Amino acid sequence: MSTDDGFHFAADPLADPLFSTPEAPAAVCRGVRKTYRTATESVTALDDVTVAIPRAQVTVVVGPSGSGKSSLLRLLACIDSPDDGEVLIAGQRVDRLGARARRKLRQRQVAYLFQRPGENLLPYLDAVAQIRLAAALRGAPATEDDALELLGRLGLRERADHHPAQLSGGEQQRLAVACGVVGNPALVVADEPTAELDTAAAERVLVAMEDLAAAGVGFVISSHDPRVMAIADGFVRLDHGRLVAA
Repeated sequence: MSTDDGFHFAADPLADPLFSTPEAPAAVCRGVRKTYRTATESVTALDDVTVAIPRAQVTVVVGPSGSGKSSLLRLLACIDSPDDGEVLIAGQRVDRLGARARRKLRQRQVAYLFQRPGENLLPYLDAVAQIRLAAALRGAPATEDDALELLGRLGLRERADHHPAQLSGGEQQRLAVACGVVGNPALVVADEPTAELDTAAAERVLVAMEDLAAAGVGFVISSHDPRVMAIADGFVRLDHGRLVAA
């Protein structure tokens, strides 16, 4: 089925022919549940959530505080495993993998962008070295020319030899996006990527994300920012851990 905003949900995503084609989604969650336990209570963060995150699109996860947005992103980023249900990244089941195997898959197929731009970068590497390291860790070594070409696409060519401390917050986040997409991962997961940025910087980051999504990268972004919602190709709406209609 499709929502009014064009986002595709399958009644049974893994049985949908879409999932066995070259255009298969970057990620799938089917019937996932996640509960966090404290000393005094159990909190259900996700309750029977089924979503598909397409390639070559920007999908925005929205909902009130405590709705399960961060929990969903952590599953898609292979940081956590669900208590129940299935998670696939680039067609591979990850919910049955141990922590070490999840890390290996995450390294190759998933990039995770933190809210604070500087947390995504190593302070002692310049922009070219950041990208080349990210590519090498993803098993897809990049030459200096490759890194410079990507920096040029993101408007950072003149910052090639700059370290993070020499870059503005917006430039740091665009560099983080470059590191996220190098080596063609299936999915880039971003948690409030514009929260620390002013309007001009946020707009440049979002333009970069739109351009890279159009080139084939799947983005899933948790955000309350209207500017982020404006570039969305589709939405995942959560409330109290459950998927809700538009």
